[in-house]
Amino acid sequence: MTDTTTLGAAQAVTDAANQASALAAPAANIAPAATDLAPAATQLAANAAQTAPAAHDLTSAVIVDGTLWALEAFSVLTWALILIKGIQHLRIVLHNRSYSKQFWAASDLQAASYLDNFKGPAARVAGAGFSTLVEADSATTTHDLEHTGDRQELLDRRLRQQMQKERGALESGLAILATIGSISPFVGLFGTVWGIMGALTNISKSGSASLEVVAGPIGEALVATAVGIAVAVPAVIAYNFFIRRNKVIWANLDDFAVDFVHLAQKTSFIIKRAPAASGSAPRVSPPQTKRTALKTNVDELHAEGVQI
Repeated sequence: MTDTTTLGAAQAVTDAANQASALAAPAANIAPAATDLAPAATQLAANAAQTAPAAHDLTSAVIVDGTLWALEAFSVLTWALILIKGIQHLRIVLHNRSYSKQFWAASDLQAASYLDNFKGPAARVAGAGFSTLVEADSATTTHDLEHTGDRQELLDRRLRQQMQKERGALESGLAILATIGSISPFVGLFGTVWGIMGALTNISKSGSASLEVVAGPIGEALVATAVGIAVAVPAVIAYNFFIRRNKVIWANLDDFAVDFVHLAQKTSFIIKRAPAASGSAPRVSPPQTKRTALKTNVDELHAEGVQI
């Protein structure tokens, strides 16, 4: 019995030794592999340490370049608006001058209502006034809030509404100029700050603070501020110029509307509808009629003299 127990214990020890030997062999194989992987891990860590500054430099370059592209877009938009608003104001001045000349040359307000084929704010304001008086003089009366009040109140309301429409058209685009003029320096300053931060980081890593190392990166970063100011100055100048021109045009329209109401008051706010184009003769002013009649009489006298 004792021999059997001893043999079983010896067998168990032998099995355990075999298992230990079997486990030790893979461990011995893994140890060289781990030794081989250690340099690779060290190299990978070094590469990661080198990639981090490169990624930071790339981000800084992207932000600075994006800032410059945004400022260039602002500049293109500013000059496009300056060109558009300049053409708009030039056309308004020409149209208003042409219509005002014909309007004040008319014999009366009824003759002035026949003026057509004119454009511009003054012509549209007068057209709104004439249409209001014609509508008020029509036989049909509309009972609603829009037509509440007497003829003068209705005329004042329509003229004021049309002038507000003209004011909105004149002020279109000026908010964009004001925004560009306000934010462009700060956009450029943002690009400069970010560029200087990246430049200082690179300088600290290079370990040198000489003029050759400092001047280049910081000078490139300061370009963004210069571009921002260059974009903002034309926008601010154009905004102030067009605001001034709008005030002048608005004052002229306001004076024209006041004069229109006074002229309409002299006619008791009554304007007849224009005759149909198909059944009426061409409309001419009285001075033109007298001049035509005088020319006809002179021609007749010359003809009679020749016959004699």
